[in-house]
Amino acid sequence: MPQTVDIGQRLELVPMDNHFEDITIGLYRQDLDVGAGFLVHTYSSREGAQDRIAFVKDAMCILGGLEEGAEGLLRFPCGSEHTLAVKRVFIEACKLKSDTDVVAKPLSVLDKKSGLNMVAALLGGGKYHISADGESRDVVRRIRVVTGGLGKLGEMTAVEGVDDQVGFDCHQNHDALVGLLLVRAPNVRSILREIEQSASRGVLSAPSAQT
Repeated sequence: MPQTVDIGQRLELVPMDNHFEDITIGLYRQDLDVGAGFLVHTYSSREGAQDRIAFVKDAMCILGGLEEGAEGLLRFPCGSEHTLAVKRVFIEACKLKSDTDVVAKPLSVLDKKSGLNMVAALLGGGKYHISADGESRDVVRRIRVVTGGLGKLGEMTAVEGVDDQVGFDCHQNHDALVGLLLVRAPNVRSILREIEQSASRGVLSAPSAQT
């Protein structure tokens, strides 16, 4: 008789993994003694599926600064959930082929709309200052856009009195995570639309529905 296993609350779903047999991969949240843990899971029994899951997990650790703990669950060292951010890390990891040499993103990115190089400088205590290298009449507005984009994608809080600083409520530094989010921050509107579309996806299908 089939048994139902509680794997936690689903946060995100990749319905078809283009890099491995179109399997479905889900990201789930579970409660730990301290903070939240994240399970990367597939019901697929295809040969090599678990190797693909292992790659996605390793990529998430590199790209988002997560670490693997008890029972194979991922977590942020600070113990916080950072829900939107971990969903983005999961999606970006699933976009990579398993033979990719994964490296953390730098704390800078070229903003194609302005031609400016946007830089996130760590201030400490989980706070980051956004500045721009280069010349543009639009520099102040683009800094605000990128700062606001980081705030939305990482659920970061604006620093009172300034419009070029944001910080994590956990007050811990997350350089790898900020580097990853910084890539998407200049185009935050399109990313938020992607998040909304993701919320309407179906649930991860049962083992009998996958091969």
